[in-house]
Amino acid sequence: MQKKIETKLPKGVTLDRDWRTREPRYYFRAAGRKKVRLHQEPGTQNFEDEVACARLGIPYVPLDEKPRPKPEAPKDVKAGTIDWLIAEYKRRTVGKISQGKWTRRANMLEEIAEFHFGKKKARVGGLPFLDLKRRHVLKIRDELRSTPGAQNEVKRAISAMFSWAIDNDIAETNPAAKIKLLYSGDGYHTWTVPEVRQYEAKHPAGSKARLMLHLALYTGLRLDNLAVLGRQHIRDGVLTMRPGKTKKSSGVVVEIPVLPELQRTIDESQTGNLTFLITEFGKPFTTNGLGNKMRDWCDQAELFHCSTHGLRKAGATIAAENGATDEELMAIFGWTTKNQTTVYTKKARRKKIAAGAIQKLVPES
Repeated sequence: MQKKIETKLPKGVTLDRDWRTREPRYYFRAAGRKKVRLHQEPGTQNFEDEVACARLGIPYVPLDEKPRPKPEAPKDVKAGTIDWLIAEYKRRTVGKISQGKWTRRANMLEEIAEFHFGKKKARVGGLPFLDLKRRHVLKIRDELRSTPGAQNEVKRAISAMFSWAIDNDIAETNPAAKIKLLYSGDGYHTWTVPEVRQYEAKHPAGSKARLMLHLALYTGLRLDNLAVLGRQHIRDGVLTMRPGKTKKSSGVVVEIPVLPELQRTIDESQTGNLTFLITEFGKPFTTNGLGNKMRDWCDQAELFHCSTHGLRKAGATIAAENGATDEELMAIFGWTTKNQTTVYTKKARRKKIAAGAIQKLVPES
């Protein structure tokens, strides 16, 4: 039985009792979306995870406390089919990439396999994987999902599987490799400086909310790293951490000086022994728990469109506008390619060029 960690219901979760049996039923509700029934026990880690998935609009897959057994080799699928390739990919990659990413990819690939497309409405999973071409991937992508962001996830799942197949001498080409991602907007809202000041006005120095803001803004760390960040990561004024997202990929280590503004906030705040950010019970936050708490803090400041990841984007934007190069942004944020940095440096350059050229719009007298 799981240990209960919190009894207060997260934001968006409501309790509806069966009118006959009075049995408690929990739902997650968000404006403009269908309500989601929650099945895990409130106050447990599984409940927090289920709420987080409902908030993101993705299916919840409970994880056992025991290590997930390695899937057996597929027996009931025909060798050479997409069904077979998916089963092999799942069997041989489990434990080699993060559990969350593995689960999302596996769910997406299984949905792709069950999809019927084309004039004959053929089931995708039963087709030979060597016959899958770029045009087929585009058709699956466009018919399986309707929005650009979701369509990109279809492309990513297929591309990741075929990249693995090429590395393991199973396939020679990747039919999704040269398909460009669709523009799906800028994603998470990038905080503006006035929004940062509005948040600070609501949450004074010394509060956990102010500490969270400055840890995120002045380090550029992701939510999962902020949940475990503590004094043990700082030595001689330098913060050193290997982000969880890079441990099984690039292995990049982030090493950045602690800014005086951040150190001042840390000194003013009550922190835990191993993590700076702690719950009202003095325990470290889970990643989902910290995300939910930041959501509450933003809502209290009437910043309903702001999020933790938006602070990471704000830091990159401010740094780029202050003249940071691609290499400097890579070092700060733990990025490994310029594909991630040029989004910010190009915008910064365009802004400066426009500022310097705007007077040229005025006709000469």
